[in-house]
This record gives sequence, structure tokens and C-alpha cells, in this order.
Amino acid sequence: MKRVCVFCGSSPGRDPAYTAAARALGDTLARRRIGLVYGGASVGLMGVLADAVLAAGGEAIGILPAALARKEIAHPGLSELRVVPSMHERKAQMVELSDGFVALPGGVGTLEEFFEVLTWAQLGLHAKPCGLLDAAGYWRDLERFLDHAVAERFVKEKHRRLVLVEDDPGRLLDAFARHVAVPEEKWLDREQT
Repeated sequence: MKRVCVFCGSSPGRDPAYTAAARALGDTLARRRIGLVYGGASVGLMGVLADAVLAAGGEAIGILPAALARKEIAHPGLSELRVVPSMHERKAQMVELSDGFVALPGGVGTLEEFFEVLTWAQLGLHAKPCGLLDAAGYWRDLERFLDHAVAERFVKEKHRRLVLVEDDPGRLLDAFARHVAVPEEKWLDREQT
């Protein structure tokens, strides 16, 4: 695994455990020589994560749409900052550069980005692992919802198992290393999405 994309909040959130989780993930990525791909901001959990990677001597690549470059305050010290024209281009480059995807605590944008790459895995567009780093139980209700969606027959159990969940960054990355993609008949080509 060369690089992992992390989706997370541009806010630090209420609980200091979220900041601690972002810092721990950044440090773990750098120690394992796994590069970070993320949204490119210097604020919130995004900034904490990138700072931790950089402080430990790791690679941090930020991808930021031009419209957000001023609002999210682009991180000035990254290994590489790519300013792109749109959110679609941002996500396409994140997927292209990454070998797996992690969601730290965040809001609607974090959920949207994570569920898009999860849907692409379900559709067979990629076979990369997708995981939630469950800081302070932040994702517990989302896990319950996914289990409910399985029980109600909107999500297949094999697709539910695509979501790897751990509360420790090392264990999550270990689960990524053991990840074996569920063989899927490819429903679409990426150009059709």
C-alpha cells in the first residue's frame, strides 16, 4: 500500500478524541511509509492529520478545488498541493492516487466522499479497502444503520463487509493489508458514473 486517502472534517469537532485520532492516524501512516492523500486544508481534522504526517517525515498530498482554496485555507507545507477546477476532479484524483480510503469523523462532505468510493467498490469500479476510524464511537450509529439496511434488504451482507471499522489506526491499516476484494461483476465503467 503506497498511499491512503483520508476523508475528514474541516472542523476539529467537539471531542478532543477526534483530534487525537487524526494525529495518531497521521503518525501511523508516516511510520509505515504510507503517503496521505486528503482534501488539502490546513484547518480542522484535515490540518491536524496533515501536520502529523509531515511532522513524522511522511508524504502528504492535498487536492483542493479552486473555489475552496480560500475558504478551507490551503495547507502551505504539503509535499504536494493540487488545486483542481471542481469537486468531481478532486475526488477523481483522490481515487486515482490512493490504494485505500479512510473516514475520520466529519460531516456531510466526509460521508458523501466515503460513500461514493464505497459505492464504486460495490459496483466493481475498484477493489481498494474502505474503512472507518471510529474515534470515540463516532461511527457507531452509522454501523447500526448499515446493519439495519442489510436487515431491510437494501444492502447485501457482502457489501456491508466492505466497510472495515477499527478504533485504532494500526489495526485499521492491518485490516487494509488483509483486505481481499469481493469479486464483483463490473456494472459500469468509471466514465459512465
